Amino acid sequence: MKISKKIYLTTFVNLGLIVVIGMFAIFSFNQISTKFKFTIIADKLNASFLEMRLLEKNYFLYNDKGGLLEIQEKAAETSITLNEMRADIIKAVGEEKFLHMQKLLRDYSRMVALGIKNNKNDAWTKREIRLVGQKLKSYSENVTALERQHVWDIITKTSMVMRHSLWIIMIFAFIFSLFIVRSIRQPLHRIVALTKRISKGNFQKIKTKPPANEMGAVIIAINSMAEELSKREKAIVQSRRLASIGVLVAGVAHELNNPLNNIAIIAQTYNEVYDKLDKEQHIDFMAQVEEQVERLQKIIKNLLEFSKPKEPKLAEKDLNEVFMHSLELVQNVMTVANVQTRLQLADSLPNIYIDEHQFQQVLVNMMINATQAMSSGGELTVKTSFIKDKDAVEISISDTGNGIAPEFLDHIFDPFFSTKEDSGTGLGLWVSYGIVKKHKGRIKVKSTVGQGTTFTIIMPTSKKYKEEDNE
Repeated sequence: MKISKKIYLTTFVNLGLIVVIGMFAIFSFNQISTKFKFTIIADKLNASFLEMRLLEKNYFLYNDKGGLLEIQEKAAETSITLNEMRADIIKAVGEEKFLHMQKLLRDYSRMVALGIKNNKNDAWTKREIRLVGQKLKSYSENVTALERQHVWDIITKTSMVMRHSLWIIMIFAFIFSLFIVRSIRQPLHRIVALTKRISKGNFQKIKTKPPANEMGAVIIAINSMAEELSKREKAIVQSRRLASIGVLVAGVAHELNNPLNNIAIIAQTYNEVYDKLDKEQHIDFMAQVEEQVERLQKIIKNLLEFSKPKEPKLAEKDLNEVFMHSLELVQNVMTVANVQTRLQLADSLPNIYIDEHQFQQVLVNMMINATQAMSSGGELTVKTSFIKDKDAVEISISDTGNGIAPEFLDHIFDPFFSTKEDSGTGLGLWVSYGIVKKHKGRIKVKSTVGQGTTFTIIMPTSKKYKEEDNE
């Protein structure tokens, strides 16, 4: 089920519960209001009944029939009040209790009327008046007390239901919120992890099946983006590699020309002195040709290995060896540019866990950039070292070129940013930065205008790399 549907469902359920509770509360408050109105009426009736009982005592004590006349008037007024309030009283206590109270009031009025009519001091009449009056007053008080208790019971019950309902809604909302959060959190963590990997140049997709909701759609979209970025990155890396080859060819052409000239000279000399040579000299001439051919093959093999696209393959490598292989590719370019190399390579460096082909691309790009920065020649210093406290290996490549202006330093790793104006694409350092980050390394730059630039690459040892990978 989609997250939006889950949210709508829980909203409707909560609203339904609130509506039910609200209707119950309204019903309860209506009951309380009705019974409260009755208690007001009952208080007035009880006051009237009490007043009639007091007048009744005057009659009993003093044989004052004037009191009976007043009782008769009060009874008539009370009867009118009962009839006027009939609907409210019946609504509160029911028709049966209303009719019974009305009957007691009529009986009381009839006995009072009988007492007025009877001129003699009739003990039976007095007893009946007293008896019916007590019944009327007691019944009225009992009904009033009972309804007051009903009001309290309704208030207690309503309060209890409201409290329980509040807890039910809160518990339901909490449980559903946990359910929603859980359904969002796990895919969200995968999305965050994926976007972090993408930001570091690792375009590996989420392999688990995405959920059938909005988060799943986001995961599918990000997977698609990662796949497309991976394809484009490979295309950019390959284009940069081919661009680097174009630079290398200028130096390699000189290197290829030397063994070819040597072969030509050996062949020409061999033809001229062939008849004068013995068997061992013939073999020696051919050995020289073979040596020059092997030299050519090595140069061509290095170029082909560098230019051929390959799938990333991580393995433990010695940084010094990887650098020396890379130096072989650019040595001729540096010779043509009159750049001298000074090496300060530390012994017994821990291995690093890299794809040698990709990392070679970074080192070649760094050295070509340094060579181009020293247009009139200069010195390239390469230093490797082990940073024990960080369990990392460091390589720094320094040139004595023009340097980079301070305002450009924060942007040199941005795509399409170049300080070479029309001669640069602005992708070389960006690609190098991505490769280093993908290998869990860091790359930084320090430059002084007019003095030169130093690029420093810090790579975790293979041991640290694997420890971080297992975390």
